[in-house]
Amino acid sequence: MDNQIHNAIVSFIWGIADDCLRDVYVRGKYRDVILPMTVIRRLDAMLEDSKEAVLDMKKKLDAAKIDNQWPALCNTAGQAFCNASPFRLRDLTSRAKKQTLKADFEAYLDGFSPNVQEILEKFKFRNQIDTMIEADILGAVIEKFISPDINLSPKPVYKDDAQTIVKHPGLDNHGMGTIFEELIRKFNEDNNEEAGEHWTPRDVVELMADLVFMPIAAQIKDATYSCYDGACGTGGMLTVAQDRLLTLAQQQGKNVSIHLFGQEVNPETYAICKADMLLKGDGDQAEHISYGSTLSLDGNATRQFDFMLSNPPYGKSWKVDAEKMGGKKEILDTRFNAYLEGGEQLAMIPRTSDGQLLFLLNNVAKMKKDTPLGSRIAEVHNGSSIFTGDAGSGESNARRYMIENDLVEAIIALPENMFYNTGIGTFIWILSNRKEECRKGKIQLIDATAMKSPLRKNMGKKNCEFTPEIRREIVRIFMEMEQSEVSMIFDNREFGYWSVTVERPLRLHVYPDREIPAGTFKKADELAAVKNTLAEAAKTAPLDDWTTFAKATRLKAGVLKKIRPFITEKDPTAQPIDGEADVDLRDTENIPFTYEGGIDTFMRDEVLPYAPDAYVDEKKTQIGYEISFTKYFYKPVELRSMEDILESLKALERETDGMMAEIMEGIQ
Repeated sequence: MDNQIHNAIVSFIWGIADDCLRDVYVRGKYRDVILPMTVIRRLDAMLEDSKEAVLDMKKKLDAAKIDNQWPALCNTAGQAFCNASPFRLRDLTSRAKKQTLKADFEAYLDGFSPNVQEILEKFKFRNQIDTMIEADILGAVIEKFISPDINLSPKPVYKDDAQTIVKHPGLDNHGMGTIFEELIRKFNEDNNEEAGEHWTPRDVVELMADLVFMPIAAQIKDATYSCYDGACGTGGMLTVAQDRLLTLAQQQGKNVSIHLFGQEVNPETYAICKADMLLKGDGDQAEHISYGSTLSLDGNATRQFDFMLSNPPYGKSWKVDAEKMGGKKEILDTRFNAYLEGGEQLAMIPRTSDGQLLFLLNNVAKMKKDTPLGSRIAEVHNGSSIFTGDAGSGESNARRYMIENDLVEAIIALPENMFYNTGIGTFIWILSNRKEECRKGKIQLIDATAMKSPLRKNMGKKNCEFTPEIRREIVRIFMEMEQSEVSMIFDNREFGYWSVTVERPLRLHVYPDREIPAGTFKKADELAAVKNTLAEAAKTAPLDDWTTFAKATRLKAGVLKKIRPFITEKDPTAQPIDGEADVDLRDTENIPFTYEGGIDTFMRDEVLPYAPDAYVDEKKTQIGYEISFTKYFYKPVELRSMEDILESLKALERETDGMMAEIMEGIQ
């Protein structure tokens, strides 16, 4: 589409808000009218030529008393949707009375097929009708959208009856989709607080698409591929992925078709996504977008996909989902639970305050296992997913599962302030179950935090972007997989560790004469008998050896348990008690898998020289995984040289000498 025409249409529609809505809606609510009306007008324009045929078909179906008429009516319309009301949008502009306009407009909306009804419902567009009627702007809004100054129809508009001079060219599905995406972008940028939650900046999405598709570009075949986003928002990531794959296929001389799938929990963004699909002529694709929570109501539970790209919510509670799934401790969903060799369950359920890793695990569960390309995943997270969680936690177990199954190709650290509603650092995970030979058993870390270009004007908290040149450089670093200041390659084992509990024996000194509270035993004579027993044992048994002393008393274990707190004190010189550890001396050590000699050598070299009686409680040993970019890419601040510091001090001294002279002169 000609950029001038594209920009003119976008500007015209954007201007409708200022012309008609300014005094009725606050600026952040313009989208509640403009987006659904754009959808309605486009659908209306696409149905104009078939309107009479659809109405004739409806009469026949009514006469035949056929209930489910929509398949036949849509077929007659030649679209994935239709409108069976007696009205076109332009018919409504002649209504002089507000109530007549309202009734006919509602009847017009009611005439759309169920797939459009769902979009209108999720937009909550009918909630706007009363507001527009009361303000007497509905007619003006409709007139603006059917204005001869723009053309949202696929057919051209001519200046002359002979149809030789084009006034407005026809708008194909791709062009309409581009315009709708531009409107979404403008509304998102205009309302930055919400933008980051539902919309990922295009420069980040394009980088993700390149990282997913470029490594396998030469392997693309004449085939059908599927692309999925489990947190699809308005569908922008799916659209960019589709365009990138089609472009690469064309460059390779391949003919591919792409099926898009997604799921979205926010009703408005879900409506926008489905509407965008319909406006591009992708009626079937629109049916592949599921509504609801991906976590608790997976709309694609039985499907697997070739490519998956997502920007799930991070730092957002999933407690409601956990409750729907039976409670965090009762979740048995196979996406979030794995089994190790030997049958041990590996629960990968993170804390309910942050569910981002569950979206990544959801994608992992949908990887194809029986195709040459397998599946490739790109997903954006904050830093929490790479290091939060101790060994044995859900977060650590999730990392363990992905790394031990050799699924992680790379993790890329992005610059701060790349997103609209957060300035924190973010990371792109790249996963594949068909790693190249050189990547097997390895993970590449890329530090792209300094690879950015400043924006002329901030968009919310976003103050920088990836230019095409920067994007190509990051992809080059990824694909060449070489060590450098910004690229490091490690064996998978680098990120694993044993979390071991180091115990030291409990050592107690006995003081048999100490007071035992009267309430310790129900009967006074019991207490007296115990005291006598302790006194007798003290005559022969060592007081610095609780084990021997306890045996000498011949008291029952329950009695000894009651009295021990009152007659003993910890004493580092006392004999160790068999099988009992001193909880106050308990320590935890994280020992890297890469530590030469493992746990035994670590204990010998790092612990026993300082605590010879220490030992590992093997039953408590856990395996953990974490990835610390700071550890590998830390750049210490360069200290000033001594010469530089001395020169600064001398300069200050010269300045203060001059000041002191002036002060003294003033005093005198």
